[in-house]
Amino acid sequence: MDEVDRELIRAELDAQRHISPTTTHEPVIPRRASNEVERVVSASSVSTSSSEGPRARSNTGGMSRIPTQRDLERHPTELSRINTARSQHSATVGRSLKSHPSKKPLPAFGAGKPFPPQLPNQEDYVVEFDGPDDPYHAQNWSLKKKLLTAAMLGYTTMTSAFASSIFSAATPYVAKEFNVSSEVGLLGVSLFVVGFATGPTFWAPLSELKGRRLPIVVAMFGFSVFSVACATAKDLQTVLICRFFAGFFGACPLAVVAAVFSDMFNNATRGIAITIFSMAVFTGPLLAPFVGGFIVQSYLGWRWTMYIASIMGWLAFVLDLFFLGETYPPVILIEKAAELRRRTLNWGIHAKQEEIEVDFKELVQKNFTRPMRLLFGEPIVTLLSIYMAFIYGLLYLFLTAYPFVFQGVHHFNAGQSGLAFFGMIIGQLIAGTVVLLDQPNYQRKLAANNGVPIPEWRLPIVIAGGVAFTGGIFWFGWSGYRADVHWIVPAASGILTGFGLMGIFLQALNYLVDAYLMFAASAIAGNTFLRSLCGAGFPLFSTYMFNGLGIEWAATLLGCVAALLVPIPVIFYLYGHKIRAKSHFAPTLPENTPGTASNSSNDTAVDGDGPVDHAAASNVPKTNVESEKA
Repeated sequence: MDEVDRELIRAELDAQRHISPTTTHEPVIPRRASNEVERVVSASSVSTSSSEGPRARSNTGGMSRIPTQRDLERHPTELSRINTARSQHSATVGRSLKSHPSKKPLPAFGAGKPFPPQLPNQEDYVVEFDGPDDPYHAQNWSLKKKLLTAAMLGYTTMTSAFASSIFSAATPYVAKEFNVSSEVGLLGVSLFVVGFATGPTFWAPLSELKGRRLPIVVAMFGFSVFSVACATAKDLQTVLICRFFAGFFGACPLAVVAAVFSDMFNNATRGIAITIFSMAVFTGPLLAPFVGGFIVQSYLGWRWTMYIASIMGWLAFVLDLFFLGETYPPVILIEKAAELRRRTLNWGIHAKQEEIEVDFKELVQKNFTRPMRLLFGEPIVTLLSIYMAFIYGLLYLFLTAYPFVFQGVHHFNAGQSGLAFFGMIIGQLIAGTVVLLDQPNYQRKLAANNGVPIPEWRLPIVIAGGVAFTGGIFWFGWSGYRADVHWIVPAASGILTGFGLMGIFLQALNYLVDAYLMFAASAIAGNTFLRSLCGAGFPLFSTYMFNGLGIEWAATLLGCVAALLVPIPVIFYLYGHKIRAKSHFAPTLPENTPGTASNSSNDTAVDGDGPVDHAAASNVPKTNVESEKA
């Protein structure tokens, strides 16, 4: 583990000291009277390489009673947001103490002026949120604004997912027009998914530095431009290149929108929001084939599959440009600081995020090196990524497998064949509903465990999804190869495969987030890289496999592989807490077994005489990572 990782863990542990009571080596903070005010060390107390000296860093320890009415009452929601901000600031590229080292002497100040004195206390000039109910914070937006923003971003994300597969209906016509094989025509789908794999390495760090709104608006503009370029292309290479860049830009909503939901919703409602968002993401690729099928059979031709995608993209761009507000707290504070500077003419006022300088080495390390280390060095990330990559690959393989059954055996046209995907859509909606119905049970477990989420709570639905997905593949293959079996039978198999697809993906990603906390973004980045490569590669060999083995035996082969992968979540459900205890990246708790309630006194951590806000408490990073592990 390198210095950047150690610095991130130190910041998390430092944040933990201000929230959770410690039993050894720390002074006990006496309970305050109800009329006393305490100052809470917030995100602004995190030192940065660009501006803080030893004096500023020495101010990060503990809480101090100060007789002022301007400080914040200690509040569980405020404490959770403070720690979230500290974690975000620690993980932002350029935060490292080693950023931009220079041995050159300082340049002259200019115009014969001496260097001005340091600000009397720099922390007094750092803007922060004004308590847990600050209207600037996205979690305090009105419910109407949150729902409209969620709907707008759900449509934006579905547009990208829709465009990834609508081209599959056009591939035979593209191959015929440019006189190439069907596999070369399928590269239009594969290269788009390769763009999905590479795009997040750019969009994710940009969203941490410049906020969520700018990347989404820029990306939807680029997506729409390259979709139009693909529709008007005069040669095959232009089609393929434009499809790749459309995928690269289209990857931004997939990488950033979930983070927007994390900005807007707390733990009590975030699970519901992410579930609905994921349903839009995974139904998008399955809605596209029947739309594309009817388009390519009409007088419009295959180019209108891309015109439709571009029209959807331009609509998303306009909506995001005019109606999407910034949700990333550090960037909201930058805007707040800019307004205060203009109106007060005090140019020392600034936000913590403005102190960050981008370091290219750290940029590469955080967004490529660390995800690869997690992908190939952490058993949980490695095995779950292999499982999810196989499932994701089959999602795009079905784009070519379904036509073998419904066009080749049952003689549907392209549009009718695409309608068979509604079985999978129904299965995904059922899985999403099951996850939503499980939320009250999850909240009860969270409350019983003092707001500490146990990652293994997520895995039962993954296990059920794995069994359902395997059964659905066998059902599809052995009912779809004979014309005397009614077409509704293989179409209904999609209910099981759709349920498994959504159940596995949604809860497995939640498991990675819960297990790796401050390294969750890197874990998901490595996971996304591997599964996108499989999503790009699987369609390329599907034609040969189904032609060579036949529908029933090709499905049997895939079903057997899926069955072999089912034990992965079972192993993690039983032994995941032991595996995480040996990890250098996964924070652990003493009572980290499934279904075990913690006895730690976190109720006192959020203070006050009332009940604990467990949704807020679960936002607080709680780690037991020993310094020697780092």
